[in-house]
Amino acid sequence: MSDVKKVVLAYSGGLDTSVILKWLQDTYQCEVVTFTADLGQGEELEPARQKALKFGIKPENIYIDDLREEFVRDFVFPMFRANTVYEGEYLLGTSIARPLIAKRLIDIARETGADTISHGATGKGNDQVRFELGAYALMPEVKVIAPWREWDLLSREKLMAYAEKNGIEVDMKHKNGGAPYSMDANLLHISFEGRHLENPSAEAEESMWRWTVSPEAAPDTPEYLDVEFERGDIVALNGVRMSPATVLTKLNELGGKHGIGRLDLVENRYVGMKSRGCYETPGGTIILKAHRAIESITLDREVAHLKDDLMPRYASLIYNGYWWAPERKVLQTLIDETQKTVNGWVRLKLYKGNVIVVSRDSKTDSLFDMNIATFDDDGGAYNQVDAGGFIKLNALRMRIAGRLKK
Repeated sequence: MSDVKKVVLAYSGGLDTSVILKWLQDTYQCEVVTFTADLGQGEELEPARQKALKFGIKPENIYIDDLREEFVRDFVFPMFRANTVYEGEYLLGTSIARPLIAKRLIDIARETGADTISHGATGKGNDQVRFELGAYALMPEVKVIAPWREWDLLSREKLMAYAEKNGIEVDMKHKNGGAPYSMDANLLHISFEGRHLENPSAEAEESMWRWTVSPEAAPDTPEYLDVEFERGDIVALNGVRMSPATVLTKLNELGGKHGIGRLDLVENRYVGMKSRGCYETPGGTIILKAHRAIESITLDREVAHLKDDLMPRYASLIYNGYWWAPERKVLQTLIDETQKTVNGWVRLKLYKGNVIVVSRDSKTDSLFDMNIATFDDDGGAYNQVDAGGFIKLNALRMRIAGRLKK
């Protein structure tokens, strides 16, 4: 790709992408545009601007965008409408951020006349797939530079040596020396990979965790939380209406305080290997619990079961980078249709790493009928004799098969 004229780099200002910025300039001799996304990672982003300026990036070619509301409103909330979990545990905190970053990379490429994008995802990871599938879906003619598939800086120690040689500041060195953890953070989660976590038999250091206290250190008194839903999305906490990003920020604070949302996972990566990572997703853990609780009284049984059947497929589409694919959009349309009646409130108890559903109700859409469900006299609301015929009809095929075995 020697004909690259201008490239938009997904730039965090951290070790990997700072090295990539310098490497792109040296290797491709092209104009570089940097894009730094504020997805709620909780870090000061202005240093990224200063680093980019230091390496000669024109001020008008430095993009630092606050995408927090769009991220939660258009990506996180739609995902949780499906109760999405990958491989039974992972709440897809990294995966769900990638389609938004890809979208903005392409937007900026069009705005600036760039013909190429670049990212810091390694050739072993899933993010290279997510970024590039999204980019090709949105701009089929775009070129992609993936440095980790081209250069020979194939360890974090080599990256740090390159950084030192070229005067690139390295932040967040591990307190015991060597390379830092490979981390990804946004409003939904923070992840940790690398160092001794590469050995699945090694326990994570308590000092590694950043958002959550250990359940043992959480308050001894439970905290109650009222969560209000409209059309499947949380709109208020404890009676106070909030924007999507504010909702997730508040839930992260509450969940972290009570030791909620830690996960140590060996996952199956799209590229074929198993990978161990540790995750903190306090707010997402609360959302998932509350959402399933409100759906339990507002969704028809078969609709709820259909959603549960489709969820693993939907989760795999997000994990594997197919957010912008037609099949994900079709599934989203179906999911969103089911959420029209998911309105009401849930009361939760947060305690020592647990999210406990205490109560739930919906004034307008509850399918729970106490007159039918009661163990007391139901006044004829439900005729128990009907169950006999139902059972016999459903047993008929098994009775016929059973006779043949005599």
